Amino acid sequence: MAAPAKNLRNKSDVLDEVDQALIALLSENARLPIAELARSVGLSAPSVAERLRRLEEDGVVRAYRVEIDPKALGYTLTAIVRIRPLPGQLHAVEKLLVESPEVVECDKVTGDDCYVARYLLRSIEELDPILERIAQRAQTSTSIVKTSPVKRRLPAIG
Repeated sequence: MAAPAKNLRNKSDVLDEVDQALIALLSENARLPIAELARSVGLSAPSVAERLRRLEEDGVVRAYRVEIDPKALGYTLTAIVRIRPLPGQLHAVEKLLVESPEVVECDKVTGDDCYVARYLLRSIEELDPILERIAQRAQTSTSIVKTSPVKRRLPAIG
């Protein structure tokens, strides 16, 4: 497990332009070789490797991930489900969400609902059985995603 992100308030801890450039390059293609990263930022490969090691140790870079197209795997539908557990069911609902393979992302939130879950489904017919499992323990409100004009992206780092 990665270390918690370092507090970057101290001026000496702020990411410099090279660190920012490395993060930007890796966010576009996490498989770029160190040598190519080094050429892109004008440093030696050992210097870039050391910077990446430091960014990882400081918890700034937590992981390198593969991004897939869900449609290529047959997932044609994304549903956003807002979930309000019934009294005494909070932990049971969370366990159900964690154990549901259709849930690809879930946030515990403030407000009227406790959870906002993102489900990937192959068809609309898969939705009712999923909601029925939750309905015994929570109230739900479901929205179907039409498009995603803003994909998951990095926060501003500069």
